Amino acid sequence: MDSLLHFSDTFFGSIMTLLSHTFMLTLSLLCIAAVVFYFIDLTQTRHTIRRNYPLLGRFRYLFEQLGEFFRQYLYSQDREELPFNRAQRSWVYRAAKNLDNTLAFGSTRNNDQAGHIVFVNAGFPVLDEEGQDTPPVIFGPHCRQPYESNSIFNISGMSYGAISKPAVQALSGGAALAGCWMCTGEGGLSDHHLAGGCDVIFQIGTAKYGVRDAAGAYSLDHLHTIAAMPHVKMLELKLAQGAKPGKGGILPGVKVTAEIAHIRGIPVGEDSISPNRHYDIGNHRELLERLQWLRELSGKPVGIKTVLGDEHWIEELLRTVKDMGAKLAPDFITLDSADGGTGAAPLSLIDDMGLGLRESLPLLVNRLEQFGLRERIRVIASGKLINPADVAWALCVGADAVNNARGFMFSLGCVQALQCNKNTCPTGIATHDPKLQRGLVPQDKTLRVANYQRNMVKEVTIIAHSCGVAHPRLLRRQHARAVLGPNRSVSLVEYYKHT
Repeated sequence: MDSLLHFSDTFFGSIMTLLSHTFMLTLSLLCIAAVVFYFIDLTQTRHTIRRNYPLLGRFRYLFEQLGEFFRQYLYSQDREELPFNRAQRSWVYRAAKNLDNTLAFGSTRNNDQAGHIVFVNAGFPVLDEEGQDTPPVIFGPHCRQPYESNSIFNISGMSYGAISKPAVQALSGGAALAGCWMCTGEGGLSDHHLAGGCDVIFQIGTAKYGVRDAAGAYSLDHLHTIAAMPHVKMLELKLAQGAKPGKGGILPGVKVTAEIAHIRGIPVGEDSISPNRHYDIGNHRELLERLQWLRELSGKPVGIKTVLGDEHWIEELLRTVKDMGAKLAPDFITLDSADGGTGAAPLSLIDDMGLGLRESLPLLVNRLEQFGLRERIRVIASGKLINPADVAWALCVGADAVNNARGFMFSLGCVQALQCNKNTCPTGIATHDPKLQRGLVPQDKTLRVANYQRNMVKEVTIIAHSCGVAHPRLLRRQHARAVLGPNRSVSLVEYYKHT
């Protein structure tokens, strides 16, 4: 027994001695490194802070990076952070997890701010048992294969490349469970988009990824292959994106893997930069002719995605439609907002280019009605619409459906780390680093995507019933009011009358 105790004391003593020596060695190396970096900072001439505050100045960069993560948890109030505040994100997180989303005590929102939308509750709201299923809308009634959908909330374009393989797989599976569609984004169609079996909207960007030949022009073979796929329901010609109107898509070379390069038809590891517009479309007539060519080739509805800036542009487009015939009109217009999302864009465009959806959506709907094309051209609102009131507002104004991307990213676990363009997304959504993707398990996130979509529709329906209508597609402008100031508001009928 004594020998055992002696062995134990000797063994643990040796371990402690080793640890002590290791600690001292590590401490010595750290001290040496600190001295070296101190003199490097003191003598260098490029960075003022490091020269004036050797060694300590280096922590500035660490704090700048960590600030993006900690600000939303420690410093920001519930409703002050951008692009999405804590209250907005929390609703999505709870909806995705199918948790109780009721609140107590009262609203934390300042409802007297000009522009805030309030809904008009009916004297006799619709009972839940009196509610009706949302009826479908038909896209492309003149096509060989029109598309019929009753979904009011769908997944907007997020390219495979901008987001990861497990993210695309989870979104595809979630869309299929919820019964909504998923847009591919301009990066082409991958097997991961088809993995869940959902309805797919194939987007054609200015670089024609996925349907291009070696020279960057349309490949008829690729187009026919895409068009023949039963899950591909519509084609969307992307003219502009909300966060960067007038600028083509940007995918940093660090995110262009071999698989993504193959799908897009571009070199591995090189920046993927799309042209600012389609080379083959320079005016409204050429646009309508290209849409008709794609419609005849595919047999499926074809629309456009754009951002309004010049309000006369839409008038000229609709006037050209009237001149050439309504049959050549876009089957739908996906209207993106200037505050829409992106994986990468110049700050000058993100902050200062294009019209926001609150202004452009009523403008578009009004012009369609003015030209008698409202029933011919379906309207899909896209942008910063991640909560039920946002979606209900869009339906009131005149949208047939709503597309959203960042809300669905939150349902996957996005924490708004603002790392989308760096391949360092900590949640595995916007990165192709296998170590970071490991945390995103598609089987688990698929259900959260579906939960978010279903709970969105559920709460938009609650708003509709409170307004006295049987389903969300019956919401109209008279069902909401815009706040002008404290204790003053006006019906959206009047608010958008002269838009």
